[in-house]
Parts: sequence; structure tokens; C-alpha cells
Amino acid sequence: MSWTLIIIFLLAGLLFMLLEILVVPGVTVFGILGFVAIGVSVWQAYASHGTPEGHYFLLGAILFTILLLVLALKSKTWNKVMLSTEVNSRVNTIELDKVMAGDEGTTVSRLAPVGKAIINGEFYEVDSLGEYIEPQTKIVVISVDHSKIIVKPKT
Repeated sequence: MSWTLIIIFLLAGLLFMLLEILVVPGVTVFGILGFVAIGVSVWQAYASHGTPEGHYFLLGAILFTILLLVLALKSKTWNKVMLSTEVNSRVNTIELDKVMAGDEGTTVSRLAPVGKAIINGEFYEVDSLGEYIEPQTKIVVISVDHSKIIVKPKT
């Protein structure tokens, strides 16, 4: 086997191993294929080119693997592809004394079945009982459960 094919096997094995470590954690097909490809490349270096060249190739493969892993695991390497924004939003926080069952309000958006409404002068995300409620409809709060406000149209 030529050196080109042996090096291609080594590079393919290293690529599969990187995929295993960074993308698909656990023992998967990528890790097994990577390990086998690296083993085949080292075996073929010994079988095709003799013991001294096989030793050099094995040493080079080990050093190249360590260098590749160090570069791949450095945090600066992944800054270009990493999500760098923060989520600053929050869940619909409801103070128990501000919204209570029986309070009235007006929908701001269509409730299908979730949407926005103004209750007691504040904007809230509200849920209907499964029905669609059009914007600017008068509503009544049925219940408040943690961060969920259940409403129905005012009759």
C-alpha cells in the first residue's frame, strides 16, 4: 500500500475520532471506524514498508494525534463556531397579588390558544381553554397556576 493511502487512512481515522469526541459522544460507529482506520494505517505502514518506517510512522501518528487533539480542544479554536449570545428573557413571572382569578383584561394578540393580554395594566402571556380568541376581546382570568394564566372570553 502506498504512503498516500496510509496517510488517508490515518487522517480519516483522526477525523472520525474527532467526530466521536466532539460531536457524537459515547461509543458510536464513528469512534469504532476511527480506531479501526488508525489501526489499519499503522498496520499497513509496518506491513508495506518495514519495521523502521513503521516505527517512524507510528511515532509521527502519535505526535500528530496529540497535536490535533490539543488544537481541537482549545477554547479559542471553537470561538468562531460557538454560540456567543446570551438568553436574557425570562418566564412569565406573576406576582400572586397582581393577577387573581376573576380579574378582567383585554387580549393584545390572537390567543391560539396562547397569546398576549393586558390584565390590570400589565402585559402577560395567557392561555385560553383551547379556543381561539381574537385581539381586543375582553377576557376574564379563570385561574393562575405558577407562571400560567388561564383566561376565557368575557360573556
